[in-house]
Amino acid sequence: MARTITWQDELDTGIDVIDQQHRRILAMINQLSERTPQRAGEVLADLVDYAQSHFAFEEELMEAAGYPLADAHRRVHELFARRVARYQERHQAGEDVIAELRDMLSVWLFNHIRNDNKAYAGQVRRYLDEFARSQAGGGWIAAALKRLFGGGA
Repeated sequence: MARTITWQDELDTGIDVIDQQHRRILAMINQLSERTPQRAGEVLADLVDYAQSHFAFEEELMEAAGYPLADAHRRVHELFARRVARYQERHQAGEDVIAELRDMLSVWLFNHIRNDNKAYAGQVRRYLDEFARSQAGGGWIAAALKRLFGGGA
């Protein structure tokens, strides 16, 4: 069994909802440590669904905050989604992609958070702070979470 990966505080963006979503993706990567085809299929299916909803949430947040590189960030997400879809196709064709997938996800997640996500975090945090001051209860995140995930903050 491969060793599990642990969250590092340096990966925190300071946006709690985003950090919790990133931790969930890290948990999926760790599930691949079981190295069984069934677990890989489950993780791939969860990852495809979860990445789509996480990316949509993150992109909506960047747009609302007026982040100037939101389109470039969206393209990075699209490339990642295509890569995961290819891994899913290969897995469904019977190929053992577990180790390769786990390595790719680990490198991608940490690099994406440290570089792409840290780049927008300051602007998004300022936007959320201003929005929370102008709205009772910080309604943007609650509304977006309900819209994208069907639940509350």
